[in-house]
Amino acid sequence: QVQLQESGPGLVKPSQTLSLTCTVSGDSITTNYYSWSWIRQPPGKGLERIGYITYSGSTYYSPSLKRRTSISTDTSKNQFTLQLTSVTPEDTAVYYCAGGLSFAYWGQGTQVTVSS
Repeated sequence: QVQLQESGPGLVKPSQTLSLTCTVSGDSITTNYYSWSWIRQPPGKGLERIGYITYSGSTYYSPSLKRRTSISTDTSKNQFTLQLTSVTPEDTAVYYCAGGLSFAYWGQGTQVTVSS
């Protein structure tokens, strides 16, 4: 019964930092070979993988977003987070967290709108 839940503000102003948290229940984010990802879907477009962090703490970011993206974990809370800096309206999307072994688990998604 592994569950993922995104949380964070639904509205972010341009130039600010988008911060989201994914809370994982039912399994440990440090389970061997698991990875934990952030994915987004802009309106009318397909899924875009933002990046991920592995069970050992290694990170990977999409080349197009690498300069603005940071993914980290808080193992004491069994959470991982996304920070996306210098946001613009083009960052408006539904944001998902996903992970486990080969994207076995997904959150329900959360709408984030970038607007002044």
